[in-house]
Amino acid sequence: MTSVQDETGVLAGDERMLIDGELQHTSSGATFDVIHPASEEVAGQATDGTVADMERAIGAARRAFDETDWSRDLDFRYHCLTQLHEAFERNKEHLRRVLITEVGCPVKVTGSQIESPIEEVRHWAEHGKNFEYLADNGVHDTPMGPARRKIHYEPVGVVGAITPWNVPFYLNVAETVPALMAGNTVVLKPAQLTPWSGSEYGRIVAEETDIPAGVFNVVVSNANEVGAALSGDPRVDMITFTGSTATGRAILAAGAPTVKKTLLELGGKSAHIVLDDADFTMALPMAALMACVMSGQSCILPSRILLPRSRYDEGIEIMKNMMENFPVGDPWDPNNMQGPQISQGQREKVLGLIKSGIDSGARLVTGGGIPEHLPKGYYVQPTLLADVDPNSQVAQEEIFGPVLSVIPYDTDDEAIAIANNSIYGLSGEVSGGDVDRALEVAKRMRTGNVTINGKSHFGIGSPFGGTKQSGLGYRNGEEGYKEYLEAKTIGMPDTAAL
Repeated sequence: MTSVQDETGVLAGDERMLIDGELQHTSSGATFDVIHPASEEVAGQATDGTVADMERAIGAARRAFDETDWSRDLDFRYHCLTQLHEAFERNKEHLRRVLITEVGCPVKVTGSQIESPIEEVRHWAEHGKNFEYLADNGVHDTPMGPARRKIHYEPVGVVGAITPWNVPFYLNVAETVPALMAGNTVVLKPAQLTPWSGSEYGRIVAEETDIPAGVFNVVVSNANEVGAALSGDPRVDMITFTGSTATGRAILAAGAPTVKKTLLELGGKSAHIVLDDADFTMALPMAALMACVMSGQSCILPSRILLPRSRYDEGIEIMKNMMENFPVGDPWDPNNMQGPQISQGQREKVLGLIKSGIDSGARLVTGGGIPEHLPKGYYVQPTLLADVDPNSQVAQEEIFGPVLSVIPYDTDDEAIAIANNSIYGLSGEVSGGDVDRALEVAKRMRTGNVTINGKSHFGIGSPFGGTKQSGLGYRNGEEGYKEYLEAKTIGMPDTAAL
């Protein structure tokens, strides 16, 4: 490792993928570069897996589900996931450096991307151990006499997990650990821009746990057709995916011939309705912070800020001051809270959407370009657009950048209508002094999740999912665990009556 790497903390991850218990390169030896977005330099390589590699991984997962006791041995699964939790803890700082290298996430805000998912492993192990897999549904009258009905929850089978680049380690865990604990076998296809968060996961499974060969597989690739092969393979019983709505539609189409079960967390264009009795000094600095802290690369980000016309200028000034003083820069510097966008292509998309907003009549309050003091790295200035047309591209399309679009309104009804004017319905937020009024507004928002006055809806114990084109199904909570199970109803004699 060079002295420059020592100073920056840049750390390459494992190049290999995990197939049928073996850490390996693709047969041709082909690799692709992984770029550190804060420097635009190559940080290392990952093996460039093929469709054939994916097919071998799927075959291994199918055999492991059909021919081993993994799906039936709850105690062994608990043992293995307890090992995985302990192994992640041992590797925590290594995983953190890999994450920052791949994503450019500031070290100061990596807790939700490292500590949180590690704790989720322990949560799902305990949840799965205590879950009632055979539940009594009571005695029911039937034409043939009383029948006791039991519900048997059993694993779906082979689960294919396709994950995005914005919070890669967290979502690699969130989409695979509950599936494993429920008794499924898994094939993970991590995002092309962040392969190491997947390959390091595979290495840890192979080297530090007793998870059997084939139960967990990771196929790393720079080719879109490799993920498509996972979506369409008839040996795969379920696909769980987080990413764009466009890709979600393609996954649904690929799984249609086999009526494959799908769990989809897709795009978002969340609105934050700030009511006229809200504490602006509390609500709006946090709104500006949330737009910047992950470089805006968050699916639940409330990127549309709806301000009452009576307090419009006041609200814009508060957010302007926050965004102009937000610490942006080197993610390895603990003083910074906004890093770069993930890639040059993503930065160009963000800048293009900002321009489209201005072209459609929005007023640029602050930002809008590349920070002058950051000539290297894929950085974008924290950007505030006012007077945004609610039907414009910048108000309708997910940006995934540090950009807020501010829209004025006159009545609660108008604010709700603007918030619901979207193909998406993943998340939302309401701020107001009268909590009962805020709750009534939240109930009318067509979205899967709503935060009121900063009290976050998101947590491992509560279901998280979207409405409209923001997805299908749930993560987290009891509902999230059951996504990886099938419910079989069994009618049987009521032995108590015999």
